[in-house]
Amino acid sequence: MDLFTNQIDPNQNILPNDGTVNYFGPIVELEKADFYFERLLNTISWEHDEIHMFGKHITTKRKVGWYGEEPFEYTYSNTTKKALFWTPELMELKNLTESRTNETYNSCLLNLYHSGEEGMGWHTDDERELKPNGAIASLSFGAERKFAFKHKTTKEKVELWLDHGSLLVMKGETQTHWLHRLPPTKKIGAPRINLTFRTIKL
Repeated sequence: MDLFTNQIDPNQNILPNDGTVNYFGPIVELEKADFYFERLLNTISWEHDEIHMFGKHITTKRKVGWYGEEPFEYTYSNTTKKALFWTPELMELKNLTESRTNETYNSCLLNLYHSGEEGMGWHTDDERELKPNGAIASLSFGAERKFAFKHKTTKEKVELWLDHGSLLVMKGETQTHWLHRLPPTKKIGAPRINLTFRTIKL
């Protein structure tokens, strides 16, 4: 299933079953989106991600940042991170995202992909620190990239393109039944920054 952004309905569930995903398209005008991209690129404390898989220690080309309203600890891929406090831009974007989604978030994991050759494999955001079935809001800045979902049982796939300044929200039982990924591609040379606002259990 392919979705095209010239017919965007943020109330439409793009998943056929077992979860809810809404795509809002761009919610930040182009000039402002360019501003946020540059500010995030230059003010976030970016670090290479450290992953422990199959007994191996892997340092990713992709860089990450972990922020929140408290120094939350977040463990994924057998690595624990401690949140830094919100920057002014992250607070602005959190407030904007909350107003559009009617949800609240207390933390944000950011990813910096330097080019299309950097991506993310199939995974779910279901770490024990996260609010069960809580909404995860994904803001994208920079290069337009394909994003994909795959049902864990039926293997059905849903794909869409995430625009510069766009918002996508995953909620309900999405993480229970669906995997998602950012496929790598050699056709895109520009960088992309992705912000995933989420809720850590208090």
